[in-house]
Amino acid sequence: MLAAAAVCPCPPLLVPDIAAGAAPELDAARAACTDALGVLAAARPDLLVVVGPAEQSGRGPHPEGARGTFHGFGVDLDVRLGRNEDRLGQNRVRTPEGPAGSGLVEGADRPLPPSLAVAAWLLGRTDWSDAPVEGLGVGEPLAAERCIQSGKEIAARAERVALLVMGDASACRTLKAPGYLDDRAAGFDAEVTHALGTADVAALKTLDAELAYELKASGRAPWQVLAGAAEGAGLAGALLYEDAPYGVGYVVAAWS
Repeated sequence: MLAAAAVCPCPPLLVPDIAAGAAPELDAARAACTDALGVLAAARPDLLVVVGPAEQSGRGPHPEGARGTFHGFGVDLDVRLGRNEDRLGQNRVRTPEGPAGSGLVEGADRPLPPSLAVAAWLLGRTDWSDAPVEGLGVGEPLAAERCIQSGKEIAARAERVALLVMGDASACRTLKAPGYLDDRAAGFDAEVTHALGTADVAALKTLDAELAYELKASGRAPWQVLAGAAEGAGLAGALLYEDAPYGVGYVVAAWS
């Protein structure tokens, strides 16, 4: 059953080495992410699953010990998912990308997608518990029903499961945003922020996938995985941060 969840944005700019001179602009977001991860550690989970958006090559399971890199962002920095080397490669996670009923699938030896690399960096700078850590990359086209089912399956894997859910809201909040200005973005982000801040499972389940795609909101599928995992868990939400630097909506929340 889901015992706790943390929701964090996933821009590589969260990593100060990448942000360089602009790093202080996201100090508040980094601090909020650290607080959210503290909620996960306090829940003493038996398993932590990190879920984040991924392109085709990064979709599916990523076992503990999987490596990520920020070389593509001009920084000589590598990360590893999880910190207990005795367990590396021994854990498995169910993937919603495979055929129905395919069961548990061994994670391939491939780099973490950027969202999970950012998560690995966040975990690496916190006092994380000794629970196994696994990753799951989900694709933007994944239907809500599949996301929700995947979340239910993850929550059933251990008595106490924690989720670290990575993803950004719209990328269309200003003229200089990656997706340019879209008048619908502020309303969409407000809906998402309220749902994540109040642990509103029903609202997350019914997010408009087409609108999320048009607004370049990478978090839609991971948030709906969270909705599936949290169903019936009775968790309460707390909003820790919300802003739109660079025209992209970033939300940090903790559920416990």
